[in-house]
Amino acid sequence: MTATGAAARAAWLTTFRLLQRYHRYEVVNLEPLLRPGAKLLVGYHGRPLAVDLCMLTVTLHDRLGYLPHGIAHGAFDQLPGMREVTEGLGFVTGDGPRLAEAVAKGEHVLVQPGGTREGCRDFRHRYRVDWGGRVGYLRLAVRYGLPIVPIAGHGMDDAYLGLNDGYAWGKRLGMPGRLPLWLGVGATGLWPLSLPFPVKMTQWVGEPLTRHLDAGFDAEDRDALLAVHRDVTGAVQGLLDAAGPTSARGTSPRGHSGTPPRW
Repeated sequence: MTATGAAARAAWLTTFRLLQRYHRYEVVNLEPLLRPGAKLLVGYHGRPLAVDLCMLTVTLHDRLGYLPHGIAHGAFDQLPGMREVTEGLGFVTGDGPRLAEAVAKGEHVLVQPGGTREGCRDFRHRYRVDWGGRVGYLRLAVRYGLPIVPIAGHGMDDAYLGLNDGYAWGKRLGMPGRLPLWLGVGATGLWPLSLPFPVKMTQWVGEPLTRHLDAGFDAEDRDALLAVHRDVTGAVQGLLDAAGPTSARGTSPRGHSGTPPRW
């Protein structure tokens, strides 16, 4: 790892460890992610930057010795100095040799299919999965034989108060790179110059889904992909509902009674 990559990793770990304390972060049912073998971690995108999933990467780094491999835009590799940064953070840019190498080593890959469409909504649309028909993550899981682990939680949509649909505004105004144009209010003013509200964030991890790995599953059959897509989005929505403040706190991520383990 280059000095630039090492510095980027150290800054990431320091920043999100501090945010773990700020948000009193905890994980419910981390155990599926500690089992051997690479998995595709498929998470709900809290607003606006999926800070909860970034904090989860630190927890996994401390337990597994590496940062899960987020998939970054290919343009990052074309920017001066950014390739070293992305390598230091474990990011991979698309489906290429670095991703194949990570999977071969048994290391997890992390995606958020909702992206800015989910993360940059207004305050009326909170804790609801909104992935549309995006099934690229499923093709990735089939190609590499990866079980899918659904991840969601509570607190992440309360870190900022969204004032508009940033995804729709960005599209309407032709923002470059499909960037959103989002207005949000935090503890000290307008995002991105504001700290988030100091809400408690709790991450819930579900059990792996493997229907897409059944013999004969055809990743080119869109109806088959959409059927699994509904399973995954339903599992993530179930975690959002279970983690919410009005849920029965004794309900585990698998829907059974009992107190799930916390880390």
